[in-house]
Amino acid sequence: MTTLLAKVAAWLRKRSAPRPLAVRGEAAAASYLSRRGYRILGRRLRTDLGEIDLVALDGVTVVFVEVKTRQSAEADHPADTVDLAKQRRLTRLAVAYLKRHGLLESSARFDVVAVTWPPAQRHPTIEHIENAYDAAGRWEFYS
Repeated sequence: MTTLLAKVAAWLRKRSAPRPLAVRGEAAAASYLSRRGYRILGRRLRTDLGEIDLVALDGVTVVFVEVKTRQSAEADHPADTVDLAKQRRLTRLAVAYLKRHGLLESSARFDVVAVTWPPAQRHPTIEHIENAYDAAGRWEFYS
């Protein structure tokens, strides 16, 4: 009986443990986009090239979403961390995703969702930047 009780207690501790800030931020961003009519196609999609935080459908446009989560608004704006190197990497990931899913003819764009979630605050502040940047590098969509 003690073993079962210990297992239940461990399970409860694990379930009640706070999730990492980035994971909570991505979940908040997905919920935010869903409430605005986006259809979430994928979350935290990992490949050999890297990770796409969210892939969503806005009407007929495939949207690749980079989620940046911070605890404080005092630091740099979260969207400022999506530099040219990150844009190039995300462009490669997007092209690979579109190719894998037979969507190369579809319209696509890159959005950034900035989530600011101070520790004492129950709900985050969310800023959605549509069409935050164009495809970058030799993998540009229209080159």
